[in-house]
Amino acid sequence: PMGFQQQPTGFPGGFAVPPVQNQPPVDGTIWMPIPPSIPNCPPGLEYLTQQIDQVLIHQQLELLEIVTGFETTNKYEVKNALGQRVYFAEEDTDCLSRVCWGPSRPFTIRVIDNLGHEVITVQRPLRCSSCCCPCCLQELEVQAPPGTTVGYVVQNWHACLPKFTIQDEKRMDVLKIVGPCVVCRCCEDVNFEVKSLDESCDVGRISKQWTGFVREAFTDSDNFGISFPMDLDVKMKAVMIGACFLI
Repeated sequence: PMGFQQQPTGFPGGFAVPPVQNQPPVDGTIWMPIPPSIPNCPPGLEYLTQQIDQVLIHQQLELLEIVTGFETTNKYEVKNALGQRVYFAEEDTDCLSRVCWGPSRPFTIRVIDNLGHEVITVQRPLRCSSCCCPCCLQELEVQAPPGTTVGYVVQNWHACLPKFTIQDEKRMDVLKIVGPCVVCRCCEDVNFEVKSLDESCDVGRISKQWTGFVREAFTDSDNFGISFPMDLDVKMKAVMIGACFLI
């Protein structure tokens, strides 16, 4: 059986060091047990293997942002269906970018496992998301581990619907994501359907969950649920998490 493992004293980015398996939870956080290494699986993605078919991404509320409206770096918990934290993620951007570019800003999101290792890096350059600029739409790269690209999420031009393509590390199309006409939706969950390349078959879903009028009106904190086939390539599961950050 797996015994206690030595824990790192800290790591860049100001993350609190999370507990490891067999340690009591800290601040009420229960981490998913550390899975064993799996051949041909990028280190840290063992958490997303066949035992996982859905995750919840919860954006943490920042008091400064609630009170002042000043845009702070986003922080997220990634949990499994049992409510156990799988990863912790934090945006790495500078203040000027957040103020000047707002939601369109370039960002890097660093995804940390429960040993404090950065296992996924999500990078988005500065791009436009307007249908009026089809030559400069959103694009995002997912690396796992950092420095090794496992896939991309590319926005597709459409007059009224948000549409994206999930690509593998060789830029080959793998899946499509089709969202609703968001401006027509309110007071309910907003679903982005993950489809086969010909869009004839649904294979998963990314859902933005409605959290109530007060929270929606006064904060930009989001809760997202992601569902995907258990046997989906673990790298594509990581890319779908990246797609959620882009959405």
